[in-house]
Amino acid sequence: MSLIHQIALTLVQNVGHVTAKSLLARFGSPEAVFSASRQELLQVDGVGSVTAGQILQTDPLVLAEKQLNSLLKHQIEPLFYTDVRYPKRLKNCYDAPVMLYYRGTANLNHPRIVSIVGTRMATSYGQMLCEQLAETLKPYNVLVVSGLAYGIDVAIHKQSLLKGIPTVGVLGHGLDRLYPSAHRQTALDMLKNGGLLTEFPLYTNPDKENFPRRNRIIAGIADVTIVVEAALKGGALITAEIANSYNRDVYAFPGRTTNQYSEGCNFLIKTNRAGLISHPRDLAYYMGWEAESTAQAVRQTTLAIALSAHESAVMKVLEGAALRIDELAVRAGIQQSKLAIHLLNLEIKGLIVSLPGNVYQAI
Repeated sequence: MSLIHQIALTLVQNVGHVTAKSLLARFGSPEAVFSASRQELLQVDGVGSVTAGQILQTDPLVLAEKQLNSLLKHQIEPLFYTDVRYPKRLKNCYDAPVMLYYRGTANLNHPRIVSIVGTRMATSYGQMLCEQLAETLKPYNVLVVSGLAYGIDVAIHKQSLLKGIPTVGVLGHGLDRLYPSAHRQTALDMLKNGGLLTEFPLYTNPDKENFPRRNRIIAGIADVTIVVEAALKGGALITAEIANSYNRDVYAFPGRTTNQYSEGCNFLIKTNRAGLISHPRDLAYYMGWEAESTAQAVRQTTLAIALSAHESAVMKVLEGAALRIDELAVRAGIQQSKLAIHLLNLEIKGLIVSLPGNVYQAI
C-alpha cells in the first residue's frame, strides 16, 4: 500500500477521519480512492461535488510526496489506520485519526496503557501525586501517556522517566517542532524510553483548536484515564468526557473543596463521571492488575494445572494481550459458541479475567 496515497488521503480538504474511513470501506485502499471516478466518489456518504473534485485533483498527492520526504528526513514513522502497529485501542474509537505520526521506542499496543492528565497550574499536591503515581505504577509494566503540556502533563512524564517507565506525549502540532519549547529536553529523553505522537502533519502549528482534538487520542489510546488536578473548565475534563464516551475507565483524585484545581476532579467524582482514587495503589485494584513479580509467580504456580488442548490454545493466544471474544475465537481457531465454556473454565481456574466489553486477559 502506497504511503504517498495514505498521506494524501489525510491532506484532502473537507475529508475528515470519518469520511476517510467511509472512502476506505467503499474502495478498499487509498490508491483506489484516488483512482475512482467522480460518479463513484459521489456514492460515498459525506462526499459531495466539492469534495469529489478535491480528491480528483493532483495537489494532495504532490503535497504527500513532499511530506514523505520530510518524514524520512526527520525519522518520523507514519502509522496508517490499517497498519498493524497502529494503536488498537484507539482504532476502536469511531473518530480515530486515519494517520498518526510517531517518533519513539515504545509499543503503542503496550499491554497496559494509562493516560494521566491535569491542570497546567499544578500545585505541590498535584506534583506529589504524580511522583506517587509513577512510583506505584512502576511494578505493573505500564505505558504512561499524557500531553507534554505545562503542569501535571510534564510532571508525570518526568516522573515516569525517573522511574524507568516508558512514556508517550501526544502533541497538538507536527513533529518538526515542539510546544512548549521549554520541554524540549524532556521530549528528547522520552524518545529513548517512550515517544512523541501526533495526528498532525509536518509544519502544523500548535494552534489552539488542535489541542481538544489531541485530547481524544490521549483518551482513546489508553485502558484508563486518570485526572490528577483540574479546574472546572479545561483540557483535562474534556479528556475525561471523551474517555467516558469511549466507555473507558476514568478515575480522579479528590481535593479540597476550596481549591480551584480540585473542583474539576470533585465534579467528575460527584457526577459519577470518574471513580474516586485516594491513593495510586487503588488503580491497580480497580483494574485487576498484578505486579510483574506477583504475576510471574502466579504463572509459575499455574503451570501444574491441567489444561485441555483448547484451553492451552486460548492461554497461548492471550499471552501479552487482552482480546475481545470474537478476535480470540479467530486466533485460537475455536468456534465462538464453543469458546465460552473454555473461557469460563479458565476463569474458574484463576488463569484469566473477564473485562468490560467481552474482553479477556491472562492473569
